[in-house]
Amino acid sequence: MTAERSVTYLQGLVQELCNPPKVTEWVEFKESNDNPEEIGEYISALSNAAALQGKALAYLVWGVRNSDHAIVGTPFDPLTAKVGNEELESWLLRLLDPKIAFNFFKVPFDGDQVIVLEISRAARHPVRF
Repeated sequence: MTAERSVTYLQGLVQELCNPPKVTEWVEFKESNDNPEEIGEYISALSNAAALQGKALAYLVWGVRNSDHAIVGTPFDPLTAKVGNEELESWLLRLLDPKIAFNFFKVPFDGDQVIVLEISRAARHPVRF
């Protein structure tokens, strides 16, 4: 799925997500985990958590160290990732029930690349993967 977000907006979002001192249920940071199964499970869990926390969106962010929220960059590229012969995004969407909207964004950040996965919250039913 595609959505438009300016680079300035996305960079500000990354900085804002990195600021909270405590762990939140609707944001997860990874350095370079590209395991498709785990990404699908995270989408499901984060979507459900956003609904429980009253948030419209949840986020999975690659290129940020989880322990201290430092931006370290990532080699992960969801736009070229495949599961078998299927594009990662298509594969994930096919296995989510019910279908929810999510978008990958590449964000340049001080010479590094950060990936932001913006995930819609669960609506009427919990999301399963």
